[in-house]
Amino acid sequence: MTGKIAIITGASRGLGKSIALHLAAQGVDIVGTYQRQQADAQSVQAEIEALGGKARMLQLDVGDSQAFSAFLAQVGEALTALGASRFDFLVNNAGIGLYNSVTETTEEQFDQLMNIHFKGPFFLTQKLLPLINDGGSIINISTGLARFSLPGYAAYASMKGAVEVWTRYLAKELGPRKINVNSLAPGAIETDFGGGRTRDDANINQHIAEITALGRAGLPDDIGAAVSMLLGEGGRWITGQRIEASGGMFL
Repeated sequence: MTGKIAIITGASRGLGKSIALHLAAQGVDIVGTYQRQQADAQSVQAEIEALGGKARMLQLDVGDSQAFSAFLAQVGEALTALGASRFDFLVNNAGIGLYNSVTETTEEQFDQLMNIHFKGPFFLTQKLLPLINDGGSIINISTGLARFSLPGYAAYASMKGAVEVWTRYLAKELGPRKINVNSLAPGAIETDFGGGRTRDDANINQHIAEITALGRAGLPDDIGAAVSMLLGEGGRWITGQRIEASGGMFL
């Protein structure tokens, strides 16, 4: 994939960082975003450059769609710095985890999840479509929770369910441009997402291992590797699909 450029939202840590590093290892230059963790973003950029790649990190609140026009101008500047005017891959990854029951979810929490996980990716992608090369690829990060149900994740999982439906429509509409679009649904991963429960709570981690066919919780590199596979030649004939990378949770 040498000579390609990927835009990855939420690339300063967790899954986004792993995705960025896996793609960079395959020769892809990176335009990543971060919301607050500028130092972490700069550290990821340094790691990519140590691999011989090129990267730029841009500040973006994916939940603030009013900022997208200004962000588009920044993307243009970043692409110019990378020696290009267009890009090849878009990974809509940025997100937050909020845990609450249906009865206790507030409208503020609901709107925050909607803005970050569905409205943001929808309209950010809309803004970026003129810059993505024909024949490119889009991956929208979903969740295993859109297939299986665990109390406390109703609002979050519902937004990801919407993302999966949108993914199919996007794949259909972008088919004439030979752009393939898929959603990748991680299972429980050891990151700081949602307060780091999977990573830091030994009881939760053990329970996940017991209900997972491959016998452990997921790691960020499991998802980074899956995304790099889908964006490679092996994923060219896959579009409009939901691919779950959960190690076989709740089979």
